[in-house]
Amino acid sequence: MLAIAIRFPKMAGGMQSVKSIHFLLTIHPVDTKRIDLNLLVSLEALLATCNVTKAAARLHLSQPALSAQLNRLRELFDDPLLVPAHRGMTPTAKALDLVGPLRLALDQLRSTLHSLDNFSPTTAELTYSIACTDYIEVAVVLPLIVALREKAPGVRVAVHRLDPGRLTRQLADGDVDLAIATPDGSVPHLHTKHLFEETYVLIARRGHPHVEEGISAEGFAGLEQLVVSPAGGGFSTPVDITLGALGRQRTVVASAASFLVVPEIVSVSDLVALVPRRLLHGRLPELEVIDVPWLSERFQVELVWHENAQGHPGQRWIRELICDLMVQ
Repeated sequence: MLAIAIRFPKMAGGMQSVKSIHFLLTIHPVDTKRIDLNLLVSLEALLATCNVTKAAARLHLSQPALSAQLNRLRELFDDPLLVPAHRGMTPTAKALDLVGPLRLALDQLRSTLHSLDNFSPTTAELTYSIACTDYIEVAVVLPLIVALREKAPGVRVAVHRLDPGRLTRQLADGDVDLAIATPDGSVPHLHTKHLFEETYVLIARRGHPHVEEGISAEGFAGLEQLVVSPAGGGFSTPVDITLGALGRQRTVVASAASFLVVPEIVSVSDLVALVPRRLLHGRLPELEVIDVPWLSERFQVELVWHENAQGHPGQRWIRELICDLMVQ
């Protein structure tokens, strides 16, 4: 028995990371490396017409070329497949067994290719995997999910924690469709698109006695602060380098592993924190959000994807949607 699997990007149905079209042929085991999809298309035409000349015309091939393909098919299946008859040719018993599975498999293939060429957001069923940090999950993925419910209700989003060491392999294998991250220049062979530049703001609970607009570096350094250390346990960030250049040193009393918990901690304490501006999204009205004009710290955010996702119309549409959402 031979099983042939044709792999495609994620589409409708079981929402698998890769959809495969399987069909089973009850034949003797063969070397699957010898399988050529064109041969199967030719076999379909031959079995439909039982005539080499008519099948060659249908396929826009010369009769000798199709006869050569028929010989390869006979060798592959270890069966004559078509034998001379009173009028034209007649299929063998094995060929008759192949008709149904072969037609089903090729119809599935054509349907999948058609759906890829005619992507419609309103009717598409697609699972889209994004690797990102917790901050990007709030700043980008949250508005994306909201927009998709309206524009493409059949599209599901799966978020993966960003792991720079594994990212290239994840993208190449199709485990992740897109990464949203700060560029580091270490993967020049991947496709990238600039999404936005991010700045930091200072947050404090509303009514904090020592926080005001236009706070100076000296005033900032005198506040008890909460920082984020994604790796865990760190009490300094690049901001401390900026402060050091200004002759200041701040007091950091707590370190969190995630940005997501920072606004809640700040809202119920006298701690303050620097957070990316887009993290807030109008959350927690009990917070004061203060610009820090002397702080030049900022970072870039890019979309990153592999060549294997470049031409997929559904994935291209989602990338464009993300870009549109970030400029609104």
